[in-house]
Amino acid sequence: MADTREDSKTLSGGVVQVVSFRLGSEEYGVDIAQVQEIIRMVEITHVPRAPHFMEGVINLRGQLIPIIDLRTRFGMARIAGTKSTRIVVTEIGTKRVGIVVDAVSEVLNIPIENVEDAPEMIAGVGTEYIQGVGKLGDRLIIMLDLTMVISSEEKAELTALEPAAS
Repeated sequence: MADTREDSKTLSGGVVQVVSFRLGSEEYGVDIAQVQEIIRMVEITHVPRAPHFMEGVINLRGQLIPIIDLRTRFGMARIAGTKSTRIVVTEIGTKRVGIVVDAVSEVLNIPIENVEDAPEMIAGVGTEYIQGVGKLGDRLIIMLDLTMVISSEEKAELTALEPAAS
């Protein structure tokens, strides 16, 4: 039987590396493997008839990236961008997507034994987005799965926006 210890962080007693960010007063984290890059807020071009969950698009080095405001997605009040506002670029399915957050804090190493399953509801965010809650000292970091921030139907809408490949 194959040894699966290297495939499982829980068996290796390792750590989870997360990029932490803020939305309002809450601190969130995403697995560093889900983050392609973090960029400063740039002007978002609004697209007519874009899906309701999409703020618009940006041009990132010649590639159009759909932008989703995480505040809007989580039912939080919209705020004007500040000098701390960032766009976290991730890949959802086969599509690069930018996620707007209030501020990116740091990369954290959270021991796997300090990560617990999420309670039924946290700060108004549905548990479908939440992988768990990490405890680091007196901090609680709500760990999100960015791939779940948009539904399968919304992923299909994003794909439909792309021009047909020739």
